[in-house]
Amino acid sequence: MPELAKIISFHEPAPPEGQSPYLPGTGPLQHVEIADWSRQWAGQFQLLARQIRDVLGWRALVIEHVGSTAVRGLPAKPIIDIDLVVADPNKEQLYIPALESAGFQLVVREPWWYGHRVLRNSGPECNLHVFGYDSPEIIKHRIFRDWLREHPSERILYAEAKRDAAARATEAGEHTMQYNARKEAVIREIYQRAFLAMGLVKN
Repeated sequence: MPELAKIISFHEPAPPEGQSPYLPGTGPLQHVEIADWSRQWAGQFQLLARQIRDVLGWRALVIEHVGSTAVRGLPAKPIIDIDLVVADPNKEQLYIPALESAGFQLVVREPWWYGHRVLRNSGPECNLHVFGYDSPEIIKHRIFRDWLREHPSERILYAEAKRDAAARATEAGEHTMQYNARKEAVIREIYQRAFLAMGLVKN
């Protein structure tokens, strides 16, 4: 189980000097599109989850639909975010070739941040985040998703922040990582209220 301090903190270390998280020939997506919520997203997750389970079997410890497409009624980039938990994400030979056979492409490698990897798929579009079982990120992702599912006012607040960030990022010609940075303050406000309600932090 991750330490509480790591669950409630927000620190993603910078890459070691001279290294990039993106593999050669890849990078952050350049176009930010926010679409209205679609009932198709849940079915797309189920399809992707079956593909992952079919090629990994017991090696897939958890396959979880996270991010905005997992929250009914919330507008989102039409890209399914999935958390995949494996025993040791740094042992790529145990899961990357199998996922590649199912159409996933490795684009991010961050061994310095809980072993994080990202693979993309285009059918349906997906960002597959791979973490180890002891990563606090997988817990944070669930907290954020479930809090938004249960609190309509927070969904409205986050939807407004997303649309504003997307409009500003598009106007400035920014990529998705810069779009994410534009809505980070609102995300942390929402997290803080969720942490307070759960008793993870004190007021």
